[in-house]
Amino acid sequence: MMKTTLLVSAAALSLMACTAKAESNNYKVTVEDPSIEEGAMVYMLNFDTSDKMDSTVVASGKAVFEGNIETPAFVRLVTEGDRKGMFILEKGNIDVKDDDATGTELNDRLAVYGSKVMELNSQFSSLSPDSTDAREALYNRYLAMTDSMMNANIDNPIGYYLFLQKAYEMDRAELDAALAKTPSLKGYTRVQKVLNTFERQDATAPGKMFTDFEVTYDGNTHRLSDYVGKGKYTLVDFWASWCGPCMRKMPHLKEIYAKYAPKGLEVVGVAVWDEPENSIAKISQLELPWKQIINGQSEPTDLYGILGIPCIMLFAPDGTIVGRNFEDEELNAILENAFAPAADNGK
Repeated sequence: MMKTTLLVSAAALSLMACTAKAESNNYKVTVEDPSIEEGAMVYMLNFDTSDKMDSTVVASGKAVFEGNIETPAFVRLVTEGDRKGMFILEKGNIDVKDDDATGTELNDRLAVYGSKVMELNSQFSSLSPDSTDAREALYNRYLAMTDSMMNANIDNPIGYYLFLQKAYEMDRAELDAALAKTPSLKGYTRVQKVLNTFERQDATAPGKMFTDFEVTYDGNTHRLSDYVGKGKYTLVDFWASWCGPCMRKMPHLKEIYAKYAPKGLEVVGVAVWDEPENSIAKISQLELPWKQIINGQSEPTDLYGILGIPCIMLFAPDGTIVGRNFEDEELNAILENAFAPAADNGK
C-alpha cells in the first residue's frame, strides 16, 4: 500500500513539474515609449499573419509582456490604432526603447546590422548629388551587406524579413527562382500574398475592366462601382493615415483635384490598412475635398494586387483600367491629354 502511494505521489509530482515547465514564461519584453499613455492597452501582433500574440496595459511608464514562445517571430506593437516599433519575439529578456530592441541573440544581431545600415546611410547623405560613382559604390555595399545578412539568417525571422523586402521588387520569374532555392519561405503568409499578388495584378492590368469591391462602415456600404464606370475618368488613391509617402502625395492630388474636378474628373480615396477613426481624423486635418471610402482594410488591395501604398489608379469613363503607380509628371500628362478640348473623354 505504501509502495503504491509513493508511486502515485511520484507520478503526481512528475506531472506537476511537467505542467509547471509548460506554463512557465520564457520571454519578458519591457517597452518604454513616452508616446504611449499610462493605462493604454498595447498589443503585440505577429508581423507575418497580423494575429494578436499578447497584450498588456502600460503601468508606471512601461508595457511589460510575459509569455511563452517556441519559434521566434517578427512582431509589431500596436496601441490605440497606432503602429509602434517592430522586433523579434524570442526566448529571453527583451528591452524595447526608442524603437530599438536589445537583450536577445536575434535582436542584438539585427541591431548590429541596423547600425551598419545607418552608417552607410550617413556616408551616402554626406556625398554631393554629383558624386554618382561614390554613391553607387555605397549602395552596392548596402546591397551586398543585406544579401549576406539575409543568407546567413534565412532560417529565422531576420532572413524572412529581408527576403520579403526584396520580394516586393521581384518579378514573378525572379520570385519563383528564389523560392525554389529556399522552399521554406513559402510557409510565410506574406510571401504567399506576394505570389497571389502577381495573379491579381494580371487580372487588373491596364486595359482590363475594373474589379468591384464593397466596404461597410458605420452602417453604410460603399462600392467602387458607385464611382467607377459612370462615364467619367476616375482617379482612386489607396492610402492610410500612418503612411508617410501617402501624406507626401496629397499636395499633388490636391492640385489635380483643383484643376480637373471642375472638368469632370472624379477623385476617390480608399483608406486601407488603417483604423477608421484615424483615417477620418487625417481627412479633416488635411482638408481633403474628394470622396472617401473608409475602412477598406485589405480587401481592395488584395483584389488589385497592391503591395504598397500610396497606390494611385486611373480608370477610364467606361471602367477600364488606364494604369497605376504613375510618376507625377506622367499622371499630369495623361490627364492633360484626357481633358484636352479635342479629347472625347466620354463625359
